[in-house]
Amino acid sequence: MFGCLVAGRLVQAAPQQVAEDKFVFDLPDYENINHVVVFMLGTLPFPEGMGGSVYFCYPDQSGMAVWQLLGFVTNEKPSAIFKISGLKSGKGSQHPFGAMNLPQTPTVAQIGISVELLESLAQQTPVANAAVSSVDSFTEFTQKMLDNFYNFASSFAVTQAQMTPNPSEAFIPASVVLKWYENFQRRLTQNPLFWKT
Repeated sequence: MFGCLVAGRLVQAAPQQVAEDKFVFDLPDYENINHVVVFMLGTLPFPEGMGGSVYFCYPDQSGMAVWQLLGFVTNEKPSAIFKISGLKSGKGSQHPFGAMNLPQTPTVAQIGISVELLESLAQQTPVANAAVSSVDSFTEFTQKMLDNFYNFASSFAVTQAQMTPNPSEAFIPASVVLKWYENFQRRLTQNPLFWKT
């Protein structure tokens, strides 16, 4: 029903079922993992009104399991990317895996999926910084650069009455800069890689 993917590794499509409604994937060498993708295989949907909360479990310095809620997957949201690299020093949260004796070794973490009611999923609060931005870093950088350029150029705007003649300087109307800014934003939204063509 579920799969787990770490970049540079084979897809895991057979979780260990530790209870009727609980599944885990082992993540060997978890210290070198930045992001994890959890997804439904598409072979079996959740029962009506159900979804899966996704947890990250790692051993603390004393070897005790620390569980942190990352987010969830549902029939309507069948996959999610989670950033786990910054979570390894955080506090644990309440979790449904408490009574289980899952083996812990210092170099192996786990992703746990607990099938629960959608109402209870909506009331859970994932650990901060686990969700990966849906905007990639290039798009985010480009948007910030556009905003910065437009704000910078606009700060030099003067009216025609304020202009002093200077034959060695060219002036660009602010409306032209605004039009370029809006066109570039629109094209970036439609296709972040349009500039490669």
